Amino acid sequence: QVQLVESGGGLVQAGTSLRLSCTAEHSERSFNDYTIGWFRQAPGKMPREFVAGITWTGREYYADSVKGRFAISRNNAENTAYLRMNNLQPEDTARYWCAASNYNYGLELEQHYDYWGQGTQVAASS
Repeated sequence: QVQLVESGGGLVQAGTSLRLSCTAEHSERSFNDYTIGWFRQAPGKMPREFVAGITWTGREYYADSVKGRFAISRNNAENTAYLRMNNLQPEDTARYWCAASNYNYGLELEQHYDYWGQGTQVAASS
């Protein structure tokens, strides 16, 4: 079991940046045992969309829509993963969740993730 808490969302102007944090609390296992993924869901859209993922070995994966703009990282000593989002656009407006997985492949697959945070809202206005 691991509890994930996201933070860092907000309302920003298009073209600016935000950094989301995902902190693991009350984890029964070491944070660096998990792959961490970020997903988002835009208003009125289904299902959740994979954004980025980072394995416990540090391999990074990105959705095509965010490549070159977003960067995922992790600090295992702080039990925290980050999603740096640069040049935010209105189409990035969504609720963002982080999730923890025991898999180091298929990071884009929502069903590979067992633990989810509550999400944080991001909105970029033009």
